[in-house]
Amino acid sequence: MDMQSSGHKTSVIAKKNSTATPHVICMVGLPARGKTYISKKLARYLNWIGVTTRVFNVGEYRRQAGEYSDHDFFRQDNSDAMAVRSSAAFAALNDAIDWLRFAGEVAIFDATNTTKERRKMVYDTVVSKNGFKCIYLESICDNKTLIETNIINMKIRSPDYKNSNMNDNEAVEDFRQRIEHYSAVYVPIDEEEEGHFTTMKVVNAGEKLIISRQEGYLQSRIAYWLMNIHLVPRTIYLTRHGESLNNLAGKIGGDSDLSPRGELFIPALANLINKENIPGIRVWTSWLKRSIQTASGIEAPQERWKALNELDSGYCEGMTYDEIAQQYPAEFAARDMNKLTYRFPGGESYVDLVARLEPVIMELERQGNVVVIGHQAVIRCLLAYFMEKPLSELPYMQVPLHTLIKITPVAYGCEVEYIPLPVEAVDTHRPRPTSPTHRRLRVSSATARELSDRTAACLNLGVGDRVVKTIGGPQISLNYRS
Repeated sequence: MDMQSSGHKTSVIAKKNSTATPHVICMVGLPARGKTYISKKLARYLNWIGVTTRVFNVGEYRRQAGEYSDHDFFRQDNSDAMAVRSSAAFAALNDAIDWLRFAGEVAIFDATNTTKERRKMVYDTVVSKNGFKCIYLESICDNKTLIETNIINMKIRSPDYKNSNMNDNEAVEDFRQRIEHYSAVYVPIDEEEEGHFTTMKVVNAGEKLIISRQEGYLQSRIAYWLMNIHLVPRTIYLTRHGESLNNLAGKIGGDSDLSPRGELFIPALANLINKENIPGIRVWTSWLKRSIQTASGIEAPQERWKALNELDSGYCEGMTYDEIAQQYPAEFAARDMNKLTYRFPGGESYVDLVARLEPVIMELERQGNVVVIGHQAVIRCLLAYFMEKPLSELPYMQVPLHTLIKITPVAYGCEVEYIPLPVEAVDTHRPRPTSPTHRRLRVSSATARELSDRTAACLNLGVGDRVVKTIGGPQISLNYRS
């Protein structure tokens, strides 16, 4: 079977931008309302779908000016501290603008921005002076339980208290006093006086979402994401299926049964999950036998997701890597050249898989405690999302068999713990090549490069077309056909 392309050559490469106009997302709200949590999670999501995003946290700039002492720093009549805070805000916003001019697409300005004057300053800088778009994302919370949980998390994880001399009770009380100082000047976004703003108001961590003057594709994606978030503490468990017969044979893809050692993984995983008595736990599997079999011992409701099926290897399903290298050397070399964008003939690329898994990510954001029993490429994509890994690293992340990965979302990211279970398994990880594979297989670099970018090439319409950008999906280059 000849799986090489028909000979199209790359003539022009254009830098892909998923949003034409840079955006600044200006956070608004009192402390302990989840602003930083939302900022980091939103940045993680946008980067994962290919929108280059960065958080500019004013607190980090403020801490560069000196160590935090106590809540008096946030008193409105503390003129020296106010000067430091204002300087930090201007520095963060200016850095965000500079970054958007040269590299980025979305900058998240993470600060309280509690006054109309501060929000006007942001609008004048972002929109009037620079012609960028600005979204005001206000987090409003009057749920005392949520606020108390956020205060406790802040006390534990905030850099302000990690190295302080305060004990736990003193830190909590100090943070409450800080909230009081901000509450004295906080003015929620006024829909009449500030009605020209694009605003998105999240009430009680997703209980209600109010949107005003939203426009365009990117803003609709942000709104879609906000509709699916919550701040309730939960844990997500990721694991591959037990070792399969195809794993033992070194074959990729397929729908084989578990090996004898894979069958031993069933009770090992079930015992670990069942004894924890995790409230409301649910189990998600793919439609493939090895995933379903692995979940059989867990005492919890189960859901089957076709979206969790392993990356489709197309014509190479059921082959070993040695067989692919021997029969289709150009394809093998192309995948090693760019594993992210390479698409198996008749199959998928990692770029395709990221797009396929977006509904899974959205549902994970909505759910409580979940166990996901998937496959190597699938778990890589999910893990890259939660660990905020660059897309370039995604295809080479290590996801060993018979290992449970425990992910706990927290205010400043995610805590990740790898729990190996005492059942031996084959190592299926194939590291990034240390030398060009195409040279070893005597494949021209031009051929390997063209085949490795098959995902991007398929976005072109034909001879003479000039695609200037793609919407959504990871950052990839566009190959124009001559």
